[in-house]
Amino acid sequence: MPYQLSHITAGFVAVLVGFTSSVAIVLQAAAAAGATPEQINSWLLALGTAMGITCIGFSWHYRQPILTAWSTPGAALLVTGLSGQSIELATGAFVAAALLIVVTGVTGWFERVMNKLPYELAAAMLAGVLLQFGFKLFLSIETQPWLIVVMFISYLAGKSFWPRFNIPIVLVIAVIISGLKGLLNFSEFNPGLATPVWVTPEFSWQTFISVAVPLFIVTMASQNMPGIAVLKAAGYKPPISKLVTGTGLCTLVLAPLGCFAINLAAITAAICAGKEADPDAENRYKAAICAGIFYLLTGIFGATVVALFAAFPAELVAAIAGLALLGTIGNSLATALSSESAREPALITFLVTASGVSLLDIGSAFWGLLAGGIALFISHQRKVATSRTKKTLT
Repeated sequence: MPYQLSHITAGFVAVLVGFTSSVAIVLQAAAAAGATPEQINSWLLALGTAMGITCIGFSWHYRQPILTAWSTPGAALLVTGLSGQSIELATGAFVAAALLIVVTGVTGWFERVMNKLPYELAAAMLAGVLLQFGFKLFLSIETQPWLIVVMFISYLAGKSFWPRFNIPIVLVIAVIISGLKGLLNFSEFNPGLATPVWVTPEFSWQTFISVAVPLFIVTMASQNMPGIAVLKAAGYKPPISKLVTGTGLCTLVLAPLGCFAINLAAITAAICAGKEADPDAENRYKAAICAGIFYLLTGIFGATVVALFAAFPAELVAAIAGLALLGTIGNSLATALSSESAREPALITFLVTASGVSLLDIGSAFWGLLAGGIALFISHQRKVATSRTKKTLT
């Protein structure tokens, strides 16, 4: 089956959401390391290339909508962690963190942990991660009521009349309205190509402990773990160890150009893994491939693409993401609460994840899964004890 408009749009929306939501943090991280403007463009080129290659390669080879992304919590950590460090030491930390990820993938311990994750908890975690996008959809009405209301009505109408092209049509309508209202700003859009800038890595134990190890931990716990959970919640069976190893190797090769860490995506993956991308789950990998192509373009044009995405009003980006994820949020909640025995642990997972709590620089998705897993374990032990008591009495 050829590629469809829904594949292209899902891929574009995924990249749009991924870039606009966190590119500012990446730019701050590069600035903290003392990167020059040319090196910052090289960072975007390396990250875009890494994400593009892995999205296309993984999705095509495994026929699953496997999206990768830069480590947003990792970038946030670098904003403070790289203060006072040279760009060479920062690059050495990227190389060291990548090596740790490769070792984790090759040994297979991460896959063994993830294979024991109950699907109810995975679905609850996904719903908790995506809930903020549902909130932002309706909160955007406060600042751009006409734009959001028209988008919402168009979405509801599209569910009945053009379900396969619903999100693409809503996006087009939103861009037209934004243009008519003067909300599109292309004043800083100046096409230009990014060029790679090589930085020879330097290593120190201090940087390894203070930057590389924390970068590795947050990337695995806050990014790769929910990324795998998203694919499992959507019904896919990803080859976890191979994917983790692949992202680590790609980061390792491109680290001297500014690729600090890439990992399996969660939020953007949910956009390409949903029914809006394609009613047929076996064809949704094409949306991820389209996303990979857009990532390559963002890398090649570097900061120019940042200016392009900045031309869209923030409310449009928030609304299109929320609408694209509504179905996934609903399905995830239904799956999470479907089993009576796992309902309370799933609810705990959902609430902790949705709270956004962050401890030890590790995001709420990890703590949600941990809290839900503990609750599920205690519930299981309680049932075992009750069963033994009943047997003893009889």
